[in-house]
Amino acid sequence: MQWAEQVNAVRVIGTGVMGRGIAQIAAAAGLAVELADARTEAVTSAVDQIGQMFDKLASKGRMTAEQAAAARGRLRPVDSPLAPTECDLVVEAVREDLATKRELFAELEKICPATTVFATNTSSLQVTSIATALADPSRLAGLHFFNPVPLMRLVEVIPGARTAAWLPDALVDLVRRLGHTPVRATDTPGFLVNHAGRGLVTEALQVLAEGVASTSDVDRICRDVLGLRMGPFELMDLTGLDVTHPAMESIWTGYYGDPRLRPSPITRTRLEAGLLGRKTGEGFYTYVDGVKQEDPEPQPPEAVARPVWSDSADLLDALAGAGVEVERGPEPSAGAVVLVTPHGHSAATAARSADLPVTRVCGVDPLSTEARCVLSVHPACDPEFARSAWAALAATGRAVTVVRDNPGMVAQRILAAIVNTSCFIAEQRLASPADIDTAVRIALGYPRGPLEWGQQVGPRRVLSILRALHSATGDPRYRPSRWLVERAELGLDLTETGTTPHDLLT
Repeated sequence: MQWAEQVNAVRVIGTGVMGRGIAQIAAAAGLAVELADARTEAVTSAVDQIGQMFDKLASKGRMTAEQAAAARGRLRPVDSPLAPTECDLVVEAVREDLATKRELFAELEKICPATTVFATNTSSLQVTSIATALADPSRLAGLHFFNPVPLMRLVEVIPGARTAAWLPDALVDLVRRLGHTPVRATDTPGFLVNHAGRGLVTEALQVLAEGVASTSDVDRICRDVLGLRMGPFELMDLTGLDVTHPAMESIWTGYYGDPRLRPSPITRTRLEAGLLGRKTGEGFYTYVDGVKQEDPEPQPPEAVARPVWSDSADLLDALAGAGVEVERGPEPSAGAVVLVTPHGHSAATAARSADLPVTRVCGVDPLSTEARCVLSVHPACDPEFARSAWAALAATGRAVTVVRDNPGMVAQRILAAIVNTSCFIAEQRLASPADIDTAVRIALGYPRGPLEWGQQVGPRRVLSILRALHSATGDPRYRPSRWLVERAELGLDLTETGTTPHDLLT
């Protein structure tokens, strides 16, 4: 019989929101759960709260009354984290402090059977560093759950440098027994999910720093064009900058200043000002009674109706269908608004490259959707023609966001950063392509995994966006991953590992 099937009892240490969630799913899965905390009164409160959750689930028909009663009966409060035990597994969910975790495991090793497996729910500390406190570090691994545990059905399984070879597979099986989805991650800064998430927030902050678009505009574009559930600034407000900024700095420092992970001084300043987000009532947005306050979108200004010429037949079809006069010739007439749809490049660069009249040119992001169109305006554009462009696009019934012209506009830049970050994770063998996509899709709520997403858009297209950004800005944050470059050049899917030297030996 496999170890995961033999586990009968687990001790969960720490009765905060994470510890309670872990205890809840373990008890629901049929395990006896010893609940412990340094504060005895916290244990009693946690047992009561978890019991209420089981009753609530029963009232909603998600478990029977008998199942709820049985799960509640499997919760066993204990007086101390170091009370004698014969449990098969200990899951630590105490505060994120290396010394605290090391001290706890060193003491647990003295009172637990040699067969007891230790797991840490750390989200940012290296598993290997925690394990140095143990005489036998082979028995410790990371089990990183996500909040709220019962709803976020992803768990990162993270072996340390000295974790026993059999243990990661065993923990993967146990996670499945708990009804969650396991992914394997290496013991590196940010593990898998927090590392992959840097693509969205760091690039959004860079867009804001450059004055390309406002926080509201970036969030709207991310929701309506990229299909994200929340924009990056909404997300940072929800998580809190007291959590998000230190995580960005930790991961960037852990990778010795890798430019693609570079944090922003914007969040450092806002953190010091106490603008943490929802928890303080003010962050990138203001919150009244927990409700986000957001300025209404600006409406298209009065503008002269002008014919529109574009390099995109699809865009012209949409405009013509809305009653806008369009031109379909090889070049625009003298009075036409010119709309270009560049990938990676700025509208101004695309105009000069095609020898188009720069003062009448605006850009339209080719990733624009039926919900939202993104219009870019460069410094040399005639404002009257830009207003006409805005009005023409609004006539199609779509919301229109106007941004400062730059290579990749907004959606392209953020999408390319998301894909490239996960390509680096795959390139460095920090996780398998399948686990990368699964982890990001479940834990971060993206509409698809980043490698799947990049494959859908096209590896060559993503590569061209990054190269154009790198060329235009000189910023090494845009250097493309070798994983992306090779697959674009060789015609492989981003989700494929391809042939490796190891394959020649099997």
